[in-house]
Amino acid sequence: MTLAFRLRWLRVALFICGVLCLAFWPLTVLWPSGWSWHPRGSHSEYMLIAVYAVLGVFLLRAVRDPLRHRSLIWFTAWSSVAHGGLMAWQSLRDGSEHGHMLGDVPALLIGALVLGMLMPRGEEADKLAEGHHTA
Repeated sequence: MTLAFRLRWLRVALFICGVLCLAFWPLTVLWPSGWSWHPRGSHSEYMLIAVYAVLGVFLLRAVRDPLRHRSLIWFTAWSSVAHGGLMAWQSLRDGSEHGHMLGDVPALLIGALVLGMLMPRGEEADKLAEGHHTA
């Protein structure tokens, strides 16, 4: 996979992830069994909606120049692994929450996997960032 290919598709992935973060609230309304936890409409649910809305805005801003937003992208990937893994475990333990295994859990884990695969890493990322910012 060439670097240009990865960066092009990273921008697409960032756009999709940003839009999904902004769509979190409508998804909790339209498909509650896959995106909303019990108790529905709790304080914690609204706090998550606010956090994901802000994350969505920043991911959309990162589309223009992903190399300048590497820490945000890695945070998004790793926090999604942690969040999705915990939610998978919780939804498997609670029969009333199994719908999440078809909704937000795969969305988080697939998003994390895609962002992690497309992000330049190590020396490649450092060289790109250095060359990118001096140009």
